[in-house]
Amino acid sequence: MQNTQLFSSIHNLTEAYRTILSTIDDAQFQLTPSIGSWSYSEVYSHIFDSSILSVQAMENCLEGQGKKHSTAFIVKVILFLGSLPPGRKYKVPKKLEARVKKITKMEAEELIRRFIQQLEPDYKRMGKARSDIKVPHPRLGYLNARQWLRFIEIHLKHHLKQLKRIENSF
Repeated sequence: MQNTQLFSSIHNLTEAYRTILSTIDDAQFQLTPSIGSWSYSEVYSHIFDSSILSVQAMENCLEGQGKKHSTAFIVKVILFLGSLPPGRKYKVPKKLEARVKKITKMEAEELIRRFIQQLEPDYKRMGKARSDIKVPHPRLGYLNARQWLRFIEIHLKHHLKQLKRIENSF
């Protein structure tokens, strides 16, 4: 997938999150579902906070602030296929889990806005990204700028499925 297609996909996924956000009332946004997972609020907090952190990692790669390091084969497969392996529930790394909190719909919209605002200028520099400069991801290991962009797309898709599970639980 080319960088332009990736950016377009990320933009479309972000719009899907905005659309879903507009359909949820304030009380339900905060409500923890009976399935024992995160609330809508916590999913939005996690996905857009971690997306902003991913953009910062991508930016570090673009600035040459990473290391020359290999990417694990299984991670290359995940990035190529464009999804996390199915049939598993993934645990958020403890560092990121500690950042998850219940937020308001207005705060969720602000996180989405900040994410797009930070992503756009870095996306425009992707043509100059070095593939050998990488920054570590807490689970996937070392990723270069383009791999971080692909991860953002995969992660956004993954949590859209979680939002569907939350919706179905109510």
